[in-house]
Amino acid sequence: MTATLPIRDNKQVRRLAAYFRKIGQLRNYVLIVLCVNTALRICDLLRLTWDDVYDFGNGRFRENVSVTEKKTGKSKILALNKRVIEALSAYRAEAAIGGVIFVSRNGTNKAISRQQAYRIIRAGAEALAFAFRVSCH
Repeated sequence: MTATLPIRDNKQVRRLAAYFRKIGQLRNYVLIVLCVNTALRICDLLRLTWDDVYDFGNGRFRENVSVTEKKTGKSKILALNKRVIEALSAYRAEAAIGGVIFVSRNGTNKAISRQQAYRIIRAGAEALAFAFRVSCH
């Protein structure tokens, strides 16, 4: 069995994000953008909700997000940079607002699993003919 490796080349990361955007899979595009720009573990990323990133009272994206890491129990404050906010804005136009950001197609307000996130990333990498099997790490 071939080992899986994280994508370490910024060009490949940009290509993967652009691939999902080009084929109209904005959820998957946002997944890649948030993975790269927040450095959160995939399980923590998939637990994010629209309330975490968007201030509905003021009608704008938050500048910072507070996250408690599932693995360590530590609290983190993350800054949402311009690239993340642009990606979330594009996705917000088509997504059902409220609840989790990365909604599964198999359930109401249920997030995709980390296994599904891995399959999404792997499928994109295969479509782009990356020379190795990718991981979500």
